[in-house]
Amino acid sequence: MLQEYERSASLAKKISKAYTKTKVDPQWVGEEGCFWYLREFDDGKHAFIYVDPSLEIRRPAFDHELLAGKLGSSAGIEAKADALPFKTIDIDVEKEVVTFRAEGKKWQFESTGSVTEYEGELSAGRLQPLQEEIISSGSYQPSAIRFRNEKKVSISIYWIDGTGIATFYSKIGPGKEDERKTYHGHVWRVTYTDSNKHIASYEAGTSWQWAVIEESLDSATKNISDSISQAGERTHSKYCRSEQPSKVFLYDNNVWLYANEPENTKITESGTKEQPFDEGVCQSSDDRFVVIWQYTPAHGTSVYRLESSPEDRIQPHLKKKQYLKAGGKERIDRPRMFDLVERKEVPTEDSLFQNPYRIKDLGWSKDGKEYRFLYVQRGFQVIRIIGMSTLGQVRTIIEESSTTFVDYYQKYFNQEIRSTGEIVWASERDGWNHLYLYNAATGHVKNQITKGDWLVKSIDKVDKENRKVWVEVLGAVEGRDPYYSQLARVEFDGSDFKILTEGDGTHTWAWSPDRKYLIDTWSRTEVPPKTVVREAETGKEVMMLEENNMAKLSELGLAKAERFSAPGRDGKTMIYGVIIRPTNLEDDKKYPVIDHIYAGPYDHEVPAHFTTFPDARALAELGFVIVQIDGMGTNWRSKSFHNHCWKNLKDAGLLDHKAWLKAASESRPWMDLDKVGITGGSAGGQNAMAALLWHGDFYKAAVAKCGCHDNRMDKLWWNELWMGWPVEQSYEDSSNVVHAGKLKGALMLMVDELDDNVDPSSTMQVVNALIKAEKDFELVVFPGKGHCEGEGTDYGLRRERDFFVRQLTDKKPPKWNEIEQKTGEAEKKE
Repeated sequence: MLQEYERSASLAKKISKAYTKTKVDPQWVGEEGCFWYLREFDDGKHAFIYVDPSLEIRRPAFDHELLAGKLGSSAGIEAKADALPFKTIDIDVEKEVVTFRAEGKKWQFESTGSVTEYEGELSAGRLQPLQEEIISSGSYQPSAIRFRNEKKVSISIYWIDGTGIATFYSKIGPGKEDERKTYHGHVWRVTYTDSNKHIASYEAGTSWQWAVIEESLDSATKNISDSISQAGERTHSKYCRSEQPSKVFLYDNNVWLYANEPENTKITESGTKEQPFDEGVCQSSDDRFVVIWQYTPAHGTSVYRLESSPEDRIQPHLKKKQYLKAGGKERIDRPRMFDLVERKEVPTEDSLFQNPYRIKDLGWSKDGKEYRFLYVQRGFQVIRIIGMSTLGQVRTIIEESSTTFVDYYQKYFNQEIRSTGEIVWASERDGWNHLYLYNAATGHVKNQITKGDWLVKSIDKVDKENRKVWVEVLGAVEGRDPYYSQLARVEFDGSDFKILTEGDGTHTWAWSPDRKYLIDTWSRTEVPPKTVVREAETGKEVMMLEENNMAKLSELGLAKAERFSAPGRDGKTMIYGVIIRPTNLEDDKKYPVIDHIYAGPYDHEVPAHFTTFPDARALAELGFVIVQIDGMGTNWRSKSFHNHCWKNLKDAGLLDHKAWLKAASESRPWMDLDKVGITGGSAGGQNAMAALLWHGDFYKAAVAKCGCHDNRMDKLWWNELWMGWPVEQSYEDSSNVVHAGKLKGALMLMVDELDDNVDPSSTMQVVNALIKAEKDFELVVFPGKGHCEGEGTDYGLRRERDFFVRQLTDKKPPKWNEIEQKTGEAEKKE
């Protein structure tokens, strides 16, 4: 068995060496369509490519051989032409000059061959740190940041959400890189891993960019989100700004008016320490009226995490974080309007925005007679755009409601067209996520912009002047996979709908600064990426840039990951997934199946694009067939498909998983459905354990990692969106803790000691319930690790693999302690 483990461990490394995804991340030169990109090769080498789409030119950005030689002779830097010691450049095409940073210095290379130190600034492709950290905006435009750590110690990356809370995403070692898919306007914080000291924060731009964490970079951004995070609330002033100097100020929790006379005027008496006014002031264009929010602060649950083994001390360290959980007391905002001439509040009625989860400032109307804001009802069943007139009238401009949930965090979109008094709005009211055009004055729908049994996933751009919108669509091409993403353009009136990214697969794209060209990359599960330049107006292919192949992967004996679809629980709704088999599969043998699940309803798990699945293949190499399946209740299909999760997270689409697996095995007799395991992390950890509680006749073993096992223990926004509010019986019905006594099969629980995303106590409460029910299980705790970090370590992966080998095969894992002991003795003898 040891040889199989060694083959499994080496396979992931071989895959990494055999295949490097050639991603074209254009770094634009000037404001037109010219750009350069870094062409990375399978063996870690790279080259810089320059492209001019207007002339259909693709060539080396400079003479790599000449530069490598001159670096050695002129700068004393040893370099190879196919592995230059830098990965970003500035390029001046006309002057034929390239500037870059290497060995801690800036250099300039001229086509004549001279290499000299450079005194200017380097900027190409780089994000600059924010001077002051802000919270993420609600943008829908896809973007990416590639972090490169040039420090000698590890750094950690955190996403700052729309409430100011920091969520850990990854750790980057010295000299390493990590790319984060994100959206324009989203904010990312970088800290030292060991001390958590803030280094810098970055706001994602409209396209892919570098964030280079240089050795000298330290405390570059003033961190203001810590106070927001600790308070558990969002400061209204981040949203509500006035271009004019404010005529009011806050003092002693109340609103005061600046006056020319000797004394300022107090215009409110209702402000208290328990219900103060927010510092944000929304002032009308004529300066007569202002809107200020009075609020009741949030009161969150404190999550305590005991760091048992700190690196800087012997004694344990207790960490505390404010963390609003489902059913907790959210901040409640109440916009109030004041007439500064009359020096008093304009009375307004609040029945249309009672019990808010969130209220968001949308500013004043063009004529300055109506203040507008977004209202999201607690429980996410109603969202409204509300208008509050200077006469005190309050009206609903747009309302979106559902008997289940309105998918606010994934599908809310609102774009005002001020020049025409219109609003572009996203809605699932016809069963699919589509765009609608509203008359803001009347609140009536003028027309539906997009329509059909497919959906709009995101809005790329709204052209207000030319009345066009570019959208990312899923399933818009009949007969193709409904998860394939493509770019389309449509007129405001719904006419002239056109797909701009041809190619049977899922697409990502980047615009040239002048929007004349698209850099379009597409792939499928079984087809490696292909990247082309397209005319943005017509979608016509201009030139090929890169096309990958699987030649080296095939040499490793890897079969293509197979995308498979079959009807789900209802016998008609198609369910999609992938099948990954071991390299040495024999058709006349039976192989246990492991279902890798993540049924968190905010997304779908199964990749529609090409990926090598290194971890899944390493597990498969031990004699398993690995599958990933998107069952009902996951996102980005029809509204009815999504609704299966509502008040029913224990469902997890598992009935669809079972139907899909049975259909797949009919034509694949080597899939042994008598030996099915399941594994998942975070929401997938909850799903994996639920499989043994509710489907223990089918699933025989589960590894549940960093799971939320009772949704009352987890973050408010995520759980109330899918489970509703108030917290009631459905939470108990879906709780793995409450139903722990139903456990069948073999269970391994994994938990990270310092998880600040899912409370580690959620796992320990399951442990307590299982012990009380006298159930057998295994528990692996990772000291000092954050959310799902420990599970991805070599030790975590090995424990998971050992567990499935023991539970689903007739083999036994190696005796690791003996192997390690022999290794230790050998090292001592040497």
